[in-house]
Amino acid sequence: MTSAVRVLLALVASLAVLIVSASAPARAQARTMGQVYLMRGIANMFSYGLDDLATKLRTQGIEANVYQFDEWQDLAQKAVSWSLSHNREPIVIIGHSLGADAAVHMAQRMTSLGLSPTLVITFDPVGLNMVQETGGRFINYYQSNNGFGQELVDGPGFTGSIDNRDMKNMPGINHFNLEKSPVLHEQVVQLLKSVMTRKARAPVPASGPEAARPAGGPKPPANAPARAPQAGAGAG
Repeated sequence: MTSAVRVLLALVASLAVLIVSASAPARAQARTMGQVYLMRGIANMFSYGLDDLATKLRTQGIEANVYQFDEWQDLAQKAVSWSLSHNREPIVIIGHSLGADAAVHMAQRMTSLGLSPTLVITFDPVGLNMVQETGGRFINYYQSNNGFGQELVDGPGFTGSIDNRDMKNMPGINHFNLEKSPVLHEQVVQLLKSVMTRKARAPVPASGPEAARPAGGPKPPANAPARAPQAGAGAG
């Protein structure tokens, strides 16, 4: 093998190392955690915008699954058990119409089982407007002028926060397609990315004199004089 070939191979190897090193931080930068439960409305006939939203979340690496609203009690138990066995990773609940009501019920049930959800997002809840005996952050997208949606208010035992967002001036939106809005989907996706992404920890550099000192301690200079014999030592 000629020297020119050796140089070329060395350059190729160095380039490969640089490419891998450059891409590794992007892969290690973050990973998603937690689970998202999306609750459809009545009769499993509406709320199919939540299926689309779940697909968008899964595209971002977020685990998201869609359920019927009347499954909330079993799902509360499963969510608490899963999170407690996974270092309390976040649980997010999203619901539309009766599914929004179910999301609130599920949050309250989870709290009674020992763990509140991190985030609950409701689209036009219809059968209740009071959140009680739970915690976490609640974001309520609703329309005050469509005959269905309503604000959420805090009730006894509520320790979280509620953010009501009235979509009454949003064109082309009503109770039956609110959860299908691409604009609202984008807001939800970005929000969940911030909630459910865990950034990799940067390595902690060693510090202090112990880290700076070479192993075995400093060596004396080569020309240092030999240690003098102790006083009184005999020649033997």
